[in-house]
Amino acid sequence: MELKIHGTGTSKIIGDDSIFGMQPNEDVVHQAVLAELSNRHQGTHASKSRGMVRGGGRKPFRQKGRGAARVGTIRSPLWKGGGVVFGPKPHSYKKSINRKMRQLARKSVLSSKASEGAIFVVDEFKFNNPKTSQFNQLVKDLKLTGKRITVLPAIVDENLFLSVRNLKNITLIKVDHASTYDLIDNDILLFDKAGIMLLNEQLKN
Repeated sequence: MELKIHGTGTSKIIGDDSIFGMQPNEDVVHQAVLAELSNRHQGTHASKSRGMVRGGGRKPFRQKGRGAARVGTIRSPLWKGGGVVFGPKPHSYKKSINRKMRQLARKSVLSSKASEGAIFVVDEFKFNNPKTSQFNQLVKDLKLTGKRITVLPAIVDENLFLSVRNLKNITLIKVDHASTYDLIDNDILLFDKAGIMLLNEQLKN
């Protein structure tokens, strides 16, 4: 698949068809995103049962004669300040998928984005100084103002990092570190030429 390099006239770069031109597999994408989001959970949530809540060792009042329901402890789940029945307990949310599925999911998202015209390529992200205004101008030149953009360079240098870090709706990720969720959670994917070449090498069959 040919991808136009914006800002260079008619220059184009070849994106491997097995990466940018395949039939997307939505089921695998769903599994990859679900696994990634699940693995972000710490799993440390917890509540105290009636046996864990401090106090409540003495019976609050006698069993009979008061006309009230019998109670054995003030930490009964029925009482304010009591324990919790079937509350959350610490546990692992870990989900895993194999490398082949992860790669297929990334390829599926890239192919889907390419078919939607949501992939933009520039020759390079070259900033002599860390200037937010320069990157803003690049976004305006590409007519992407107001879009949620994930920037995917082959190398993240300091000037590029400082130029985009304060911009709303802009996310910067080194291209070979981008997960399926990183690729899908945006309106536009913005690569440099070297980033596309690195993807071709990394994900090629």
